[in-house]
Amino acid sequence: MKKIYFCCLLLCQFIANAQTEIDGIMMSKNQLCTGAIFQYGAWSNYWEGTFKRDNQNLGTVSNNTISINGNYGVTDKLNVIVSLPYIATKASAGTLKGQNGLQDLSATIKYMPIEKTIGQGIYSVYTIAGISIPTTNYVADYLPLSIGLQSRTATFRLMGDYQRGNFFTTVSAAYQKRAAITIDRNTYFTTEMVYSNEVVMPDVININLRTGYRSGRLIAEAILDNQVTQGGFDITKNNMPFPSNTMNSLRIGMHTKYTFPGKEALSLVGGFNHVVDGRNVGQTNAIYAGFFYIINFNKKTQ
Repeated sequence: MKKIYFCCLLLCQFIANAQTEIDGIMMSKNQLCTGAIFQYGAWSNYWEGTFKRDNQNLGTVSNNTISINGNYGVTDKLNVIVSLPYIATKASAGTLKGQNGLQDLSATIKYMPIEKTIGQGIYSVYTIAGISIPTTNYVADYLPLSIGLQSRTATFRLMGDYQRGNFFTTVSAAYQKRAAITIDRNTYFTTEMVYSNEVVMPDVININLRTGYRSGRLIAEAILDNQVTQGGFDITKNNMPFPSNTMNSLRIGMHTKYTFPGKEALSLVGGFNHVVDGRNVGQTNAIYAGFFYIINFNKKTQ
């Protein structure tokens, strides 16, 4: 199933799951894949604009995330995916108190209109649309220790997948529209003074490339992910980040999934990711692990 961003980008750089909206895998009709992922992410260096630095008033900023996920096959070509994370943040130095709570509920529709075999390769095309809505009244204007940005979002992604034997390549591009948020102050400074409690949030473009080995028993893939904010502004010198900052990141990672012999319904997932370059984000290192179980609602046949 999938697919958080200075807070979420500073926190952990989003979780990769078993059947996600961003991979070339579909659940079969009337089957539900459900499970949980635990992720730990941390950073001590971050980019203030393009200047890379540390901050002794923060030390190491870390987060623990538990995400509950479900992916249901409406048909073999249409899946509905939901996810809800619980996040706890912490700074190892200074006086800022960490936050914790439920973050944003996401719901995604993943559709595969094209799947064709040409020669020895299988070509698939996917269209993916999703929304996310904050589930609690957490504070967005408390970065980098906020658990989210409080923005309602709508995302559209186009994805292509090529598989030859057990080797595959998946590439996708997404545009995320983010709604304005309100904060608990009536004035704030971006590149100018703003006399309002409403913050206009910049949209986001994401490009994702993954390639590796995929079989019914094992998936092992390398991931390259690039996120570019469409607008925003840089963190000012020695200041706290702000929800509408530019938050760009280039991330590399590795994801694996293993299905047990004789217990095809149960699988384990795990992986890591690392931010190699960014703007107004933390240089996060994150690891994650979890399990998924498939429930088959198809009628038993004799």
